[in-house]
This record gives sequence, structure tokens and C-alpha cells, in this order.
Amino acid sequence: MTDLLYARAQMGLSLGFHIVFAAAGVALPLLMVLSDLAYRRTGDADYRRLSAQLAKGTAILFAVGAVSGTVLSFELGLLWPQFMGRYGEAIGLAFSLEGVAFFVEALFLGIYLYGRERVSANLHLFSGVMVALSGASSAFFVTLVNAFMNNPAGIVLGADGRLLSVAPLQAMFSPSWPTQTAHVLLSCYQASAFAMAGIHAWALARHPGEAFHRKALRVALPLACVTALLQPVVGDLSAKHVARHQPVKLAALEGQFETERGAPLRLGGVPDEAAGTTRWALEVPRGLSILAFEDPDAEVKGLDAFPRDEWPRVAKVHLSFQVMVGTGSLMALLAAASLWRRWRKKAWPEGRGWLRAWTWAGPLGLVALEAGWLVTEWGRQPWVVRGALRTVDAVTPVPYLAAPFWLFTFVYLFLGATVLFLLGRQVRSTLPGSEVPLAQH
Repeated sequence: MTDLLYARAQMGLSLGFHIVFAAAGVALPLLMVLSDLAYRRTGDADYRRLSAQLAKGTAILFAVGAVSGTVLSFELGLLWPQFMGRYGEAIGLAFSLEGVAFFVEALFLGIYLYGRERVSANLHLFSGVMVALSGASSAFFVTLVNAFMNNPAGIVLGADGRLLSVAPLQAMFSPSWPTQTAHVLLSCYQASAFAMAGIHAWALARHPGEAFHRKALRVALPLACVTALLQPVVGDLSAKHVARHQPVKLAALEGQFETERGAPLRLGGVPDEAAGTTRWALEVPRGLSILAFEDPDAEVKGLDAFPRDEWPRVAKVHLSFQVMVGTGSLMALLAAASLWRRWRKKAWPEGRGWLRAWTWAGPLGLVALEAGWLVTEWGRQPWVVRGALRTVDAVTPVPYLAAPFWLFTFVYLFLGATVLFLLGRQVRSTLPGSEVPLAQH
């Protein structure tokens, strides 16, 4: 492997590890507040216990997310000095506001964790709301940076590619920001709500009638269902934006090698870059033209419309996109069926088949989240800032990048195993007959 590949692999590893904790940091506080509100409305101690458990889970994930996020910040400067040196002025405002949101989140999370018996009930609930809002704000501002990298705006470049001037607000709110931030925030809530629903569906299947897990499932299912049904709508808007502003990425997403009118939508398939075709795909005639441009005869630019050295790795992007869309579709179908059952029976489904379905669906949100970020990052290559700075020109000249890559791989494996142990202990503490004592609150 070259140093460039080690640098990309280390950045991808760090982002892939961090994004799980970032998503939980956005969504778990909302579920925590919803549980608290349910306790206030019903006086049921199980909801109070649930909010406390979610607060502990939030604290564990927040701590690891803070560490991995800090590592990412260092890596941006150490691995990609040209990017930070040239475009720091353009992305600095969004990163600064993300930092403010992070500190607000940490402050109010401390109050929520340790203030339950020490501050008023209203202040305690307010602190939970602030944790939820600041966590979402943090993700929002970071996503603005990524939107700028995908679709830079508000900058003037010189003939040598150097940045001559910046309009910070225009750079922060580049044309991609509405669809990309909505897509990312929804994915955070969706992935976390499905994971929580999966855990409690599994526990309820093992211990039928267990009130705590039934109530936890009732807190998670509404958020999981709503986000799973909204996500395809937002995803479609995002894809339309990509079609107009990043056509080479759309061509890679769909395995579209040739420019054509009435382009088909491809389901599955494996792109063959050497042969210039996507094999074994199920093609829906004119489907891509309709979805991308709302016109069955619209022209879709293929990869042949762009220089070969500006192509992303088509197979990686296409397969990641298929995984994201496939898992998203499964979640949307399960959500629609559950809501239909909820409407017909006036209660959330809790039969064995439904619990198994939600248990198996639990990890799908995280799979879709990771696949979506792979689509975004691989689909932008070979650029760090699309059309302005190539990845190969942004990497550090420092040699021997294999050493930090393997060191961070070991650290992430250790942290991942530790987090799984702690969260597993949290879940086991809620099961009847567990030897792990459930904390009293």
C-alpha cells in the first residue's frame, strides 16, 4: 500500500468508527427525553428507569465519540495539510460552531446525568432537551463542511488553485446543505431508533410480557417508523440534487457508463470498468431518467462524459449505494407494515413474528448509515474538494503512514470491544434474573 492509500484508509477507518457514536449522540438524547416525558405523563417508574438507562448509554457513547471525534480533528490537519491549509478559512466557521455545540452538549449532559435528584424536575428535563438539540446541532455543522467538500461555494480560486477570497456564510451553506443535512440527521435518528427497537424486541421475545421492554419498544418504534418512511423521500431529493450538481457521482452510483436518454434504473449488478458495463443488474426501463429528472426521456450523463482520471471507483460506489438503498427499503417496508398494524389493532405489534422482524432489522440502520457515508466519500474521489483539490495533492508528505494506521486500528478494536462490553452489560441489567444489578433511580 502507498502512503496515500494508508492515509485514506486511516481517515475512512476513523470516520467509520466515529459515525456510529456520532449518530447515537444525536438520537439517544431525544429518546431519553421522550422517555422522561412519558414518565411525567403516566407516572410509570419504568419510563423513569428507561430514561436513566438511556442517559448512561448516552454518556458511554458520548465519551467514545468525543475521543474518536478529536482523533478525526487531528487527522484532518496531520494527514491532509493542504486541505486544511487552503480551505481552513472556508470551513472554519462551521467547525467553530460545531465546537460550541459540543461544549453545550457536554455541559447539559453532566447536569442531566447527575442532577436528577439535585435540580428541579423542569431544569432536569430542560437539560435533556438541550443535550438533544446540541447533539443535533453538532452533526448539522459538521455535515455543512462535508456539503462544502462535495459542492464548494463562496470561494474564489486563483490560476494556481490557491484560495483568493472566501464568503464564509456562502461557503458554509453551499447548495448541497439542505438535502445533505436532512439526509444525515434522519439517518442518525433512524439508525439509533432501529437499534434500540431491535434490542428491546429481542429482550421481549426472550421474556414475553416484560413491561420494561414493552414500554421501551413503544418509545423507539414511533421514531423508527417515522424516520424510515421519511428517509426515502429525503433520499430521493438528495439523489435529484446529485444528478444536477455531481453527475459523475450519479453515474457511478447507478453504474451508468454511457450517456443516454431514457436511462434505466439498475437494481443490483456489478460494474465492470474495463468492459464499461454493469453486469447482472435488474433494469427498470427509463427508471433513472424519471427518478433523477422527472422525465422518462431525460438525458443522463454516463461516465463516458467525464475524463477517465475523474471517475470514482465505480464498483465500490455502486455496491455501497445498493446496500444503502436495499437496507433502507427493508426498513421502510417494516415501518409501513408496523404502522398499518398499529392503525388496525390500535396497538404496536408484539407477536413473535413481529418481534423477530424488529430484532433482525435492528442493525440495518447502522449498515445503511455506514454504506451512505461510503457512497458520499468514495463518490467524491478523486477530489477532497470537488473540482478544486485532488486527494493526491492534499495528502501529507510525511512517510511511514502504515505505523499510525495499524496503531489506530488496534486502538479502535480495543475501544469497540470495550463499548460492546459496557453496552451489553447495560442491556443485561434490564433482563429478569440478571446477575448484573439494575441501577436504581
